[in-house]
Amino acid sequence: MVDKESKNIAVVGATGAVGEEIIRLLEKSSLQIGTMKLLASKRSQGKKVTFRDTELTIEEATPNSFENIDIALFSAGGSISRQLAEAAVSSGAVVIDNTSAFRMDENVPLVVPEVNHGDLDKHNGIIANPNCSTIQMVTALNPLKQHFGLKRIIVSTYQAVSGAGLEANEELAAQTGQFLKGEDMTSSVLPVKGDEKHYPIAFNALPQIDVFTDNGFTFEEMKMVNETKKLLHMPDLAVSATCVRLPIFRSHAESIYIEVEQDGVSVADLKRILKDAPGVVLEDDPDSQLYPTPLSAEGKDDVFVGRIRKDLDNDRGFHLWVVSDNLLKGAALNTVQIAEKLAGSGQS
Repeated sequence: MVDKESKNIAVVGATGAVGEEIIRLLEKSSLQIGTMKLLASKRSQGKKVTFRDTELTIEEATPNSFENIDIALFSAGGSISRQLAEAAVSSGAVVIDNTSAFRMDENVPLVVPEVNHGDLDKHNGIIANPNCSTIQMVTALNPLKQHFGLKRIIVSTYQAVSGAGLEANEELAAQTGQFLKGEDMTSSVLPVKGDEKHYPIAFNALPQIDVFTDNGFTFEEMKMVNETKKLLHMPDLAVSATCVRLPIFRSHAESIYIEVEQDGVSVADLKRILKDAPGVVLEDDPDSQLYPTPLSAEGKDDVFVGRIRKDLDNDRGFHLWVVSDNLLKGAALNTVQIAEKLAGSGQS
């Protein structure tokens, strides 16, 4: 019989890159798990996964998969979330969705636990996990907002191909081999798999992540703009983003310019706040060439910040370099942290 404090968990998209990370994190999580159900597409049905010394069989995700489930962690794409999330809620589960399906729904809280865990109180059965690039940015900037105020954000991202899925990783590896052999590189995934035109990512930089909107920004860039305003509860905050894909397998990097509201703020002030900020690790010592990189952040839970400089022309302006593993804090870890917060507060 399931302990009163235990939670029955379902992972939707269990065989995907983020789903696999969610399972790995749940294995070592403090969550007391009664039943663990792994769900995926029909083609993955029947595969075996070992979880906490128990062999589990992956089942096909259907609207009837959520009976007696307390928390359902979704990471199988927006179309699946739109098909199955309401069925999960109707069965009594709280859905934590890792897609863009519900992020800007005014009735769905968008949550980064270090930033706005209080918004969990407002959920009506669905909680949205933000975009990976947004999560690491707001984790780093929220402490600065709280202490010094925040007027403007301009961010340029340097994003890993794993953000586009396993096929993008495989294509980068294949193209690297083709390039080094002097062969033509074949491209069918990036920048957007569904588009007619594709470019190689190996030894390249693609200034397009997701499709373009009517205003000339991509959907990825608009996600960062709109999600940041929602997460920080600042609808009038000035935010602008340029999102670029680089030939990196894992971990996103961001060059961020901010303007604070207070006068007289120093680089030392920012470092002092970030040094003790939850989920943040300060790596900033130019004299010893200490700063975060995608490789150094890979496999680590935190958001790493370095290269903090005051702007040369604006006394309230600062530049930061922010790096985090996009499959961990940018996706799976944030999802599991939300589940842990829910379980700890007894809301699920």
